[in-house]
Amino acid sequence: MDAASSPAARAIAAAAEETGLTPIAREWPRLEKLVARALAPGADHVTPADYERCLCEVRRKDWAAQLMNAARRAGEQWVTKPDVLEAVSRMHDPRATAGGLRAVLDEVLAERMRELGDTPRAVLEAMQADLTDAGQFLSGAQVDRLAQAVAAAFGIADTQFEDEMLAAERARREEEARIEARAEARRRREEERLRTWEESLIPYSAIPAILHCSQREVLRWLAENRIPVARRVPEADGTELFLFDPEELRKLRRHLPEWRGRALPAEPEPQPATGRKVGNAVIARIAALDRYAAHFKTARALKRRITLVTGPTNSGKSYTALNALAAAGSGLALAPLRLLAHEFREALLSRGVPASLATGEERITLPGARHLAATVEMCPFHHPVDVAIIDEAQMLADPDRGAAWTAAIMGAPARHLYVLGAPDCAPLVRRIAELCDDPLDEISLERKSPLKAAEAPVRLGELTAGDAVIAFSRREVLDLRAELLARGRRVAVVYGALSPEVRRAEAARFNDGDAEILVATDAIGMGLNLSIKRVVFSSLRKFDGRDTRDLTTQEIKQIGGRAGRYGKHEDGLVAVLAEAGSPAFIHRKLVAPPEPILELRPLVQPDADIVRAVAEEMDTESLYGVLSRIKRAVLRPDDPNYRLADMDQAFEIASALEGIDGLDLTERWTYAMCPVDERDNGIARLTRWAADHAARRTVPPPGTGRLPQPVQAGREELERAEKRHKRLVAWRWLALRFPEAYPDFAAAEANSETLNDWIEAVLRQQSRVREHERQERRRGFGPKKAAPRPTTRKPESPRKRR
Repeated sequence: MDAASSPAARAIAAAAEETGLTPIAREWPRLEKLVARALAPGADHVTPADYERCLCEVRRKDWAAQLMNAARRAGEQWVTKPDVLEAVSRMHDPRATAGGLRAVLDEVLAERMRELGDTPRAVLEAMQADLTDAGQFLSGAQVDRLAQAVAAAFGIADTQFEDEMLAAERARREEEARIEARAEARRRREEERLRTWEESLIPYSAIPAILHCSQREVLRWLAENRIPVARRVPEADGTELFLFDPEELRKLRRHLPEWRGRALPAEPEPQPATGRKVGNAVIARIAALDRYAAHFKTARALKRRITLVTGPTNSGKSYTALNALAAAGSGLALAPLRLLAHEFREALLSRGVPASLATGEERITLPGARHLAATVEMCPFHHPVDVAIIDEAQMLADPDRGAAWTAAIMGAPARHLYVLGAPDCAPLVRRIAELCDDPLDEISLERKSPLKAAEAPVRLGELTAGDAVIAFSRREVLDLRAELLARGRRVAVVYGALSPEVRRAEAARFNDGDAEILVATDAIGMGLNLSIKRVVFSSLRKFDGRDTRDLTTQEIKQIGGRAGRYGKHEDGLVAVLAEAGSPAFIHRKLVAPPEPILELRPLVQPDADIVRAVAEEMDTESLYGVLSRIKRAVLRPDDPNYRLADMDQAFEIASALEGIDGLDLTERWTYAMCPVDERDNGIARLTRWAADHAARRTVPPPGTGRLPQPVQAGREELERAEKRHKRLVAWRWLALRFPEAYPDFAAAEANSETLNDWIEAVLRQQSRVREHERQERRRGFGPKKAAPRPTTRKPESPRKRR
């Protein structure tokens, strides 16, 4: 570089000679710019301190790359880019060596570790959980190294203590390996037991020899459903091969005289011997899911009357039923979400009716209250009340939660039961009432304000205050939010991963006018009182967990029906973003009749009583074995009345728990019902908690992790906080059922509140920053307005959808 080419170049040359710090060729361009800014007007000399500061600024990028590469080569997956950037920002000596840079990085890592928890064990678990979030799993050697770093961060100079922590971590890994090995062995034993039984089955042609009867008699008794079919094997030609359990057939011999019309004195039925192979027919009889309504003895003992109240969104269904509930001497309100259960309770309190609350993770008991608001899964089946409400009955068709609505409608112990839902649910509710032999009357309500389809699509820049934009994944919601914030709009968001508290706070911001536009997933279809003028779909197709398909009539009506608010926005308008679909599609769906329900058999699943009864019959304590048999035996695919619900997650949890000793069958079943997120390594975490419980070790609540200043938080930090909150939901759910193993409920509540406040602050703060920038631009200050981002988005991976 020619030293005479510019004042900055001359200043660099002089400073380099004075300090002995000569920049390399590729550092010159940026260094010259920085030094030029540091020079006083007309000067060509810079102080050594300013020169060194500029040289550090130039070299920080290379330092960061050196640190990150060294960390990756050492297998230190826990070192993040923000850690490295913070470390190099603290280095103010351009002569920095690799050792000096590493020392500063270690200081940064130690600070972060101390922020993650109060104890080394808690920090170690939190960092491993964060790595798992990112899909990174540590080897044993890496865990040892991380544990050493955590011990150093807490200033533990006592090598014995460090050794104890490392030994504890190794013991935990060894215990996990033993649990998995035992689980695998026990699963193989249960599967072998099932195979042995299946191999003992006989075809139809062998029945006459066992029953000492003719083939004609066998055909007649099969037609009369007297002979149980143990297994049905589909054949290539579409028929089924019937197989039979010879032990079950032998027990039928004593009934033959009666079946032939020559009754003899009844013999006592033989009792199964311990360890005996038990046939599917016996399991099906014990579980009795084909007579599911009879399980709810309290409800069957009452003279129940069901009133079905159907109508579109904003038709006043809840108002009608809540008035009846409030006038009753005792009552029960069942909601699909914790948020709605709170709203039911508040509605009762506002009417002067004391009410308690029960959700999966929360209890509020009001002394003397005779009314309860609860989530559907928390329905109390043994305490009769005068009136009960069950909301959102269209959830009967939901493959994941539909069985809970079946149980609630069949088993709610109320003399008068109000079932509320969209018109589509009516055929299923009628079928359930028929199966329960309960009289049913129906009320059909009309929408209080008209709902219309917009004539033309809406561009993003044409959105106005009071609009709600609907997307179908968390990523799409945040993409749209970023686009609107870049345009200077104030935005609130609602999506499924947000806690009920944050969703309510965001809804309040929108309703109060603090946010102009709401961007939400279809989570707004249920609950949340929202003052929406216009619903705008960002797409008319969604991925439903299996396929990408067009929105159904019910989805368009349920979500679009949130537009319009009686007394505020008299007309509700439903539109679609430009290039995302046709307004004609929305119009057709809004005027279409309810889509016919092709499957009228309600979904059912076993409860704890059924699981125990089947286990006793099988003489086993294996939940995996019990659920394996229930999946095969309790309901035939062609059962005329019921369908077995999807139990895949419960089955996976039971499989993982199979290697844990010290938990009884009921405790295992409780764990299998715990709400965990499989995408967040939830089943593995639940297994670790269960292992601690079984070993009589207390389980500490998950922490909040490191929470940066809200204005500095990006999507990654936001998603991490949402996942931590979900873990706390699962922990609190278990704490209400196993308080001895999960004792620190107050700390869990405090952590949940901290995360809720932080998430809401992130969403609110970023909106405020954008608003401030917009005002600065109006006054001619601040950064230039960002160019609008394209609205076309690539399809999202199904695993990342919410």
